[in-house]
Amino acid sequence: MLTNNKNLKGLVIRATDGEIGTVDELYFDDQSWAIRYLTVETGNWLDSRKVLISPQSILQTDWEVNRIDVSLTREQVEKAPSINTQRPVSRQHEAEYLDYYRYPYYWEGPYLWGASYYPSGLVPVPTSESIQAERIRTESTDSHLRSTDAVSGYHIVAQDGEIGHVDRFLLDDESWAIRYLEVATKNWWPGKHVLISPGWVEKVSWEELKVYVGVTREAIQRCPEYTDRMPVTREYENKLYFHYGRPPYWVD
Repeated sequence: MLTNNKNLKGLVIRATDGEIGTVDELYFDDQSWAIRYLTVETGNWLDSRKVLISPQSILQTDWEVNRIDVSLTREQVEKAPSINTQRPVSRQHEAEYLDYYRYPYYWEGPYLWGASYYPSGLVPVPTSESIQAERIRTESTDSHLRSTDAVSGYHIVAQDGEIGHVDRFLLDDESWAIRYLEVATKNWWPGKHVLISPGWVEKVSWEELKVYVGVTREAIQRCPEYTDRMPVTREYENKLYFHYGRPPYWVD
């Protein structure tokens, strides 16, 4: 199922023994465009400390009651390595976090989640403390994580000029891959929203706050319009990819 990032904001995160907090924002990997973590506001329980929840722990998303159930205990979350979400989260920070939960590293392997295309297909990887320490030490201090909240508002630059800005992100809540950037084009022509695949993004300039895409403004102007009142069906996606003459992601 495809949903947008703003639908996830405010959902309650429930551990196996009680509630943890509510979803605040999402961190995605700027290399594969996958959601790697949900940041959770814990309220009074942990003195309003934000914690990270990996999709690897998600059991189900219950949209009827606006809740995400995870396979963690409150004690596990409380004792997890502290990560300052106000600063870049490096690969070393991630390695420490993933080793604590015994999750495999998603960047090691051929698929979106390393050994699996879906986070639910992964199994714990028990390792000794000495091996964990060495693995953490050798990881990079660089960060490939970006906040969806921070990137919302970035200008979209087509091959022949700007066309609008990033409004929201549409993601698959099974694989947690970002499937589309929802673009508001009101800066160029009034009232229209369109979808752009991350596969068409040529580069992101974090300094300029711009996303460069390999399509023309005319192609975007003539593409099927998108509104959040309509579900993104496979029929709609086929029309979208056919319009741009690009192979769909499900073929890959």
